[in-house]
Amino acid sequence: MSEAEFDPPGDQSVSGELAGELPVDFAAFHYHHVRAYLRYAHLQLGSRRDAVEVVDGVFTFLLKVWHEALREPSTQAFAWAALREAVQRRLAVLDRPAAMVETAWFAALRGTTRERLELQESKLGLYTAIAELPERQYDVVLLVFLAGHKPEDAARMMGITPATVRSHIRGARRALSRRLGVDWGPGEGVDR
Repeated sequence: MSEAEFDPPGDQSVSGELAGELPVDFAAFHYHHVRAYLRYAHLQLGSRRDAVEVVDGVFTFLLKVWHEALREPSTQAFAWAALREAVQRRLAVLDRPAAMVETAWFAALRGTTRERLELQESKLGLYTAIAELPERQYDVVLLVFLAGHKPEDAARMMGITPATVRSHIRGARRALSRRLGVDWGPGEGVDR
């Protein structure tokens, strides 16, 4: 999934309901987080249209409560919780589980040659195992390994420390090792 896939069309960065002058700090927050939020929502929902609608709704909500959000211990954590909740609500409305397994697998298949298809099929088991990780480990793995963010950026988006991201990666690595029967040794690129 490329960054350009989620460039906001034209100057419209949020819904028409938010037309007008935006607080500078909100506009900066939106600018720095909208693409990552869209990629995360798309991985979960499997539909660009649903992702755009959900993220637009999240930013509309955030603008309405922006002054309260700024008083939270972590604005990023507050916004991340709003995004997760909105994605979960949309999944409930759609009456289906997260689409991450299919979305990630089909993204990995783009440009794949026939010879690499067998390798890609083995990734399906990995994506299924990722989908079964605990919430925070799942989010970190999606942001760092599937959406391509640096661990520091994932930490900032989620409102947690980089050390916590590294801890979630280690926990996810152990869980995935057990689940898949793979022994990832230190330094094999899993920690990024």
